[in-house]
This record gives sequence, structure tokens and C-alpha cells, in this order.
Amino acid sequence: MKFSENWLRTFVNPNSTREDLAHLLTMAGVEVEMIEPVAAPCDQVVVGEVQQIEKHPDADRLTVCQVDVGDCADEPLQIVCGAPNVRAGIKIPCALVGAQLADLKIKKTKLRGVESSGMLCSARELGVSQIADGLLELPGSAPVGKSFYDYYALNDHVFTLSITPNRADCLGVYGVAREISAIANTQLKSLNTVPVNAVIDDELDIHVHMPDACPLYSGRVIRDIEPDTETPLWMKQRLERSGLRSINAVVDITNYVLLETGQPMHAFDLKKIDGDLHVRYAKPDESIQLLNESQIALTADMLLITDDRKPLALAGIMGGLDSGVVMKTTDIFLECAYFNPDVISGKSFRIGFSSDSAYRFERGVDFGATRSMLEYATGLIQSICGGKAGPVIEKCSSLPQRPPVIVRPDRVIRVLGMVLDNSQIAEYFTRLRFDFTEQDGVFKVTPPSYRFDLVIEEDFIEELARMHGYDAIPAQLPTAGQVMLPVPESVRTTAQIKQMLVMRDYQEVINYAFVDKAWEIELIQNDDPIALQNPIASHLNVMRSSLMGGLIANLQFNLNRKQERVRLFELGYCFEKSAAKPCIQVEKLAGLAYGNVYYEQWGVASRTIDFYDVKSEIEMLYQFQTIEFQPVAHPAFHPGKSAQITINTKPVGWLGELHPKWQKKYDLPKPALLFELLLDSVLPASLAQSKELSKFPPVRRDIAITVDNQIPVQSILSSLYEQKSAIVTEITLFDIYRDNALGKQNKSLTFKVILQDSEKTLTDTDADAAIFSLLRVLENEFNAVLRN
Repeated sequence: MKFSENWLRTFVNPNSTREDLAHLLTMAGVEVEMIEPVAAPCDQVVVGEVQQIEKHPDADRLTVCQVDVGDCADEPLQIVCGAPNVRAGIKIPCALVGAQLADLKIKKTKLRGVESSGMLCSARELGVSQIADGLLELPGSAPVGKSFYDYYALNDHVFTLSITPNRADCLGVYGVAREISAIANTQLKSLNTVPVNAVIDDELDIHVHMPDACPLYSGRVIRDIEPDTETPLWMKQRLERSGLRSINAVVDITNYVLLETGQPMHAFDLKKIDGDLHVRYAKPDESIQLLNESQIALTADMLLITDDRKPLALAGIMGGLDSGVVMKTTDIFLECAYFNPDVISGKSFRIGFSSDSAYRFERGVDFGATRSMLEYATGLIQSICGGKAGPVIEKCSSLPQRPPVIVRPDRVIRVLGMVLDNSQIAEYFTRLRFDFTEQDGVFKVTPPSYRFDLVIEEDFIEELARMHGYDAIPAQLPTAGQVMLPVPESVRTTAQIKQMLVMRDYQEVINYAFVDKAWEIELIQNDDPIALQNPIASHLNVMRSSLMGGLIANLQFNLNRKQERVRLFELGYCFEKSAAKPCIQVEKLAGLAYGNVYYEQWGVASRTIDFYDVKSEIEMLYQFQTIEFQPVAHPAFHPGKSAQITINTKPVGWLGELHPKWQKKYDLPKPALLFELLLDSVLPASLAQSKELSKFPPVRRDIAITVDNQIPVQSILSSLYEQKSAIVTEITLFDIYRDNALGKQNKSLTFKVILQDSEKTLTDTDADAAIFSLLRVLENEFNAVLRN
């Protein structure tokens, strides 16, 4: 948004330089992108009047002019000019000899043998416009001999603002002035919105068929305007400096009101309206040619202003070419409305261009000032073009509600981190022109109709911060008391678990919780996973119930990059359905091992990692608990190399080698070992306890037994530990032997038993009694036979 500094200062004029003004606005959230002068200083350029002209004797396109420059010369200056619009009687800018225009120094010279003492200037040569169709013609009232720099008010600068979408109230010069008035605590000059009395009874019937799309529509007939009235110079200058060109007086006034107040308006040529006015959505196969000569094929969600026969305007965006005001227009219908932003939003993108009106309507305009802006524009038209105004016609339905919001001073302190007392808060709300009451130390504030961004308490707290000044809010370090939190030794942290795996050569990965449904069906046999309504990718369409699919994908990624030995783990949430809840979160720990046990080296022979290597790493994680590995089939694992991990018969995880069919499907040269554990089952730890070291020597005895092949060693060890004597300190399996001599159904197990007492040296009798007790357990519970 661009506007003239001089225009802004007609409403608010704080004792600040333009740079300070820009800083104030920027620090309050209304960013000033650029300040640039209207034109470069041009001394010795004055208002001149062409008294007479004659053709150049030796050039068809040159004209010899006699130019009156007032007191700047004793007699009219002879100047040779090539502009097509030069003629006797016009007033123009005249650069005298010695004037400096950009890179051009004006000198007395001869053109085709005729002396020329100056130059008649176009707008582009003076730097006031990029468009030059000839000489810059000045109004007939321009004083001859006056400095053009002063007459044309070139001692001015253009502000360019970057307005955020929530601050539609600053999309007009008056809105910016209102903002500066509040920030700088400076008086604001009000707009002259005195109602214009109707002197004619002419009206148009207005039918708003879509009141939700157009809650407020107002307008009036104005007849007998003077069509050839020239737009005042001050208005032209303000429009040009805001980036708009002058068209005709009526159109310029509607554009001027838009730039000044942020309220879009439109004027229809009354003679081109057939019957009544209608506000409705487009019908099938309707089209309209807009003022920019674009032909638009309308869709059913585009709001129109129409008469009884045809569309007149694309509501909130642009008027139609056939109903627009032209130089011969004498009777108009002046429209001022409030359109629902949701109805206007997005339409500019679809038709391929935007407009100043659409830019404002889609952000929201001040519906509380619609009537007064219509009166303001009517007054400008009458003061410039004359005309007779009819009564205001207004159709109003349900306008946006602005419910009051409670603002609590203690909440202000908590959010801003600084103290604002009630008097300061009341002062800032007053400067912002908010309607508020204070009761029991709490403020009840009603947002104004032009501030759509004020909805909740924090919005008003932000306003207080802006008024106080963001740069005035002190930077304070937090002063929270620091307390050492207890660290329970009976529970390990996830960081400790991760570190344990890292020390075992595993690397952590983090995958999406969204996975391919095929993984769930194939690896977990979960035919009904939790589906996503709006997946980020077609193959990430369900929530994972296991971490294993992501680890296999990570393995493929590494193998494709020539990594032959891979150790990965992931700690994350999985999502499962339950009867009580549609979704429950379960935190799991999963790992994958692939390739050789060790990196390739000369000191150790290469060996592919197997089930028992990973089993030992799981036992390391459960070092404080007794776990059991039960041979249970899992859809992802090899039938003979799959185990369910339990604690006190409660399942807590799985360990296994990837099934050969999945190994083949995922193109893995070697089998991969995977495990998945419930994180809560891994975290418990035992408290360290002191124990006296025995001074007496230990005794070792070996027990070799024959048992059935189907009996797990773990169950044997568990029973022995449960029923062992106090002097038995360690029982370890160190040999497994199978032979036809033992029978195909049997196996030989050899256990090392360490016995030690802290009070005395054990005798053979003591040791034999303890071993006999263990043998009795083996015979009674497992039908074990002692081998000789």
C-alpha cells in the first residue's frame, strides 16, 4: 500500500520526522517497507503559459513557442518544443536555462537554427510519473512564474507499507492515521461525513437474494452531475502517488475514498441499469466483461450485482464495462456495501487478477462505517461535480457480531512478563478508541467494527503491548527457583536404554508413525489398522502397530548404499485399537541386526550374527529381571527361530529371524534378526545392595544330566535357582551334547555349580548336601537322569 506523507499529515501530524514515523509504525506491527521522494529536487522549473506558437521553419514536428514565465524573465521566452499537445493558452512546467533535471542540464541552444531558451517539460522528465503522453498540462488557475516544485507539492514522500492480512483496518490512509494517533498519542482529525440531504426522490429497488453473502448493501441515485468536470489537482496528486491514474472525476472520487478510508465503492451509469438492482449468485452460462476488458465466465459461487436483465458487476471485485461511468455520464447510482470476506476470498486467484476492492473485501472492511462512507463520497461528488442526491437506500441483514471480551490485568502481566497497572491499560484502550468498561479491576472491551483481528483476550493484550512499545518491554531472565528433582534408581531412563544399545554398536533411527498398510497386513497380520483420513502420501496410509516395518525399510536403504553390516534401533509409539478406545498408544523399543557379528578384521573370523547373539543383547537389557523365551510363532519370523519374551508369564516382546519369504520379498541377501519390546518392561532396575565378600574359597561341582529334548534350559535353570541352597552362588550351563546313544528324544546338559559360604570353609558334606538337593529337583520336576 502506497500513499503520500502530506496526505497522511492532513489527518495526524505528530512532531516526528518521517523516519521516526516509519519506525513508530514498524515497531507497532505496521511495517514501512520504503520511503521515497515524490520527485528529485528541480530548481529553476516554474509554471509557464504558452502565449503563442508557430511552426518551426525547418522541422515539421517542432514548434516555436513564446512562453510567459512571469517575473522569472523580462519578456516571454522563446522555446522550441516537439510535444504533440503544445498549444497556445496552456500552462505547463517550464525549465529555465541553468535548471538541472536528473542528468540533463538545461542550456541556451539552437534547434535547427532557431534559438531556444529553456524546455517545456513532461511528467516523466520531471520525475513525477513514469508515463508521458506529452507536456504535463497544469490547471488554468496555476500561477505563472511560481516554482513548479512548490506548486505541485513535490516536497513530499511516498510511504510503502506491508500490511499483514489481519490488519485490514490499515488499508486506508485514515486507518494508518488512526494507528499513528494511538501510538504517538496525537490528535486525529475526523473525516467530514456529514449526511447529504436528499433533494430528489429518485430511488432504485434493491433485492439482496443472498443476505449471508451481502449483509449490508446501500446506495443512492445522484443526477445532473457535470460530466466534463476535471478532477482537482490535489486529488490527482494523491491518486498518482498511491499508484492510480486519473480517469474521470466520479471514478477518481470512488478510488480516492477507497484509498483514504479503505472502503471500496462503485458508481454505475444510471442510464445503463434496466429495472431493479439484484445481489445474487451467478446463473449457469452467465458471463461479464469487466472494466479491465477481461471476459469472465462466471461460476455458481461468484456473487454478482445485476439488473433485471444482465450482470452489472462482479461483487466486491470489479464493475462491468457496460455499466461503468464514462465522460458523458450525468446520472449515477453510487454503491457502498459490505460483502462477506469468505464469499470474495479466492475469486481473484481464479479469474487471474486482483483489484484494490477485492484485496480489502476479502480481508474485511468496516461494516459500521458503510453508511457514513456513502455520505462522504456523495459530499465529494457534489463539491466537485455538482449533482442532486436522492435518498439513501439500505438493505441490512445480520451483520458480524462483536461480543465484548474480558481482559484481566493479572493475565496481561503473565503474558507480557511486565506490570501494566489499570490506569495504563485504560489509557491504552482509550487511545485505541476501544469501547470498554472497568469493574472490579477487570476490563470488558468491545472490539470496534473495523478490527476483525480482535477476538480473544490475548488479542487485546497484544494491542496493549503495541501501545506500550515492543522495544519498551524489558528483557528479563526467568527467575524460577531451581530444585534438584529426584532420580529414582529403581527405574532407568529412555536415554540410559538408548545409550546401552549405542554401546552395543546400534544406531538410532526415527521413522514416520505413518506406514504402508501392506506392512501391517504382512508382518503383523493386522488386517484392520488405524487408517488415516488425509495421509501425507498414498503409501503412508495407516498408523503403525509395530516398529519392525520401518526398520526393514531402513535396512534396505542401507544395503542400497553398500552397507554390509547394519545395527539399528528405534524407540517410538505404536497405535492399536481397543474395545474401550478407538486408539491407544503403546511405546515400544525395537532393534534390527544384520550382517557379521564383528566388522571385517584379521583378528576374528567372520561369522554371521545369529539368534543367540541378539538374545544375549536382550538379556543385557533385562539384566535386573528374569525373562523367559518361549518358542511361539510370529508372522514376521522364521517358524523355528521365533520366540516370545515373557516376564512372569506376561508377554513383553518378540525376538526372531525374519521369515525367508519376507527376506526374499525385500531382497535381503542374508537373514535379519529383529526384536520388539514393550518399553515399560525394560525400564525397571534393581537397587544396588552391599554384600560381604566371602574370605573362604569356593567349591565347584559339575552336574551332567540327560533330559527330554523338548524341555527348555531356561525352565530348568529357573527351578534350580528357586530351590537352591543358600551356599549355591552360581549355576551355569556350559555344555549341550546330543548323540544317538542318548536316544533321539534326549539331550545331555552339563551345569557348573559354584558353592561358597561367607562364614566358613565348606566341607565335602556341605557341598554334597547342596548338590543332592539340586539333583532331587531335576529328577522330580524334569525326569532328569544323572550321567556317570
